[in-house]
Amino acid sequence: MKVFRLDDLEAERAANEGAYLQFLRERNMSVGLYALDAGSHDPQKPHLQDEVYLVVSGRAAVTVGLETTDIARGSVVYVPAGVVHKFHHISEDLRVLVVFSPPEG
Repeated sequence: MKVFRLDDLEAERAANEGAYLQFLRERNMSVGLYALDAGSHDPQKPHLQDEVYLVVSGRAAVTVGLETTDIARGSVVYVPAGVVHKFHHISEDLRVLVVFSPPEG
């Protein structure tokens, strides 16, 4: 069993001074914590993997392909592989769990 605490993951991510921390990698998936501060820009490019985002905290809008919606704590967003997507209009610091399948890179 592997157990993670969001507070510990956020501290490790911040200590490494990066927006993304991959904390689990298995044969069929990987999981990470993605952080974007209020007002920041999301530099993402499409990925080769399917993704699921679970918003842990914060508020923003997300565009996936041609669709845009507002997201907040508890929102779950699916992004198919290869589809252009961005978080934007980040009004509260955004913390998102990201599941990639198959594993990222």
